[in-house]
Amino acid sequence: MAAARKVIVTCAVTGSIHTPSMSEFLPVSPTQIADAAVQAIEAGAAIVHLHARDPRDGRPLQTPEAFAAFVGEIKSRCDGVINITTGGAPTMPVNERMAPAIALQPEVASLNMGSMNFGLYPMLARYQRFAHEWERPYLEGTRDLVFKNTFADIEFMLRQGASQGTRFEFECYDTAHLYNLAHFLDRKLVEPPLFVQTVFGILGGIGTHPDDVAHLKRTADRLFGQDYVWSALGAGRAQMPIAQLAVAQGGNARVGLEDSLWDGPGRLARSNADQVRRVRGAIEALGLQVATPDEARALLKLKGKHAVAF
Repeated sequence: MAAARKVIVTCAVTGSIHTPSMSEFLPVSPTQIADAAVQAIEAGAAIVHLHARDPRDGRPLQTPEAFAAFVGEIKSRCDGVINITTGGAPTMPVNERMAPAIALQPEVASLNMGSMNFGLYPMLARYQRFAHEWERPYLEGTRDLVFKNTFADIEFMLRQGASQGTRFEFECYDTAHLYNLAHFLDRKLVEPPLFVQTVFGILGGIGTHPDDVAHLKRTADRLFGQDYVWSALGAGRAQMPIAQLAVAQGGNARVGLEDSLWDGPGRLARSNADQVRRVRGAIEALGLQVATPDEARALLKLKGKHAVAF
């Protein structure tokens, strides 16, 4: 009997999209982020995608010191792959966004593959009260914001990552982002296997219809053939449907409170681990297995946790 296919589950534990007033369960402090990451790994995630926040008010924070406050703790408590964002928040310049990955040299860092509108302001219609003064202006500001990821920005991050053995989770929010990645592959600034994370449901990127998922997968298949590992995430209510659709089509899945605060209609997810357990159940119902962290390392050709700088 053939061995079951192994599915890489990534858990994005806090992000920079949602604000603390939206859910009491959103991890904010270093201890909360570390605990959430370890619990997600224990539930079946192989990779944790990490952002940092100011523990005083929960605003996005992109300094090496902020990440150092929890990545070493996570590493000491579990074997999970630690993925440090270079997206930070769409309001941040590229040097600020890249600084933690340069300092800490993780196995994986995320990399947004193109400039785009990044609209979070529609959430203002669903939340009337905010605990912190920064939350409402932060969301409203995305009405007139371009999340800047130029070719020069991307090349800078790619070269820096290559110099320290860090590989990337290539976040592709639309078809053009796949073509941008193909451009850098042609220039040999990236090497297979490419870890391609297709993102569905952010205002400014592609939608969440099953045809959208099929379109990006067909495009990636044509551009990259056997040279990539495909994963998908859906924002908000699309999280679990997109995850299940991707897994059923031979891909991998990302869940977590960065992408959705919910664990069903009108029900807040109480933890990242709850979402991991839900998607794990769907994976196993298909006769598949979740990949361990070391199996994910092998599939993605990562340098190993011993080679990071934390």
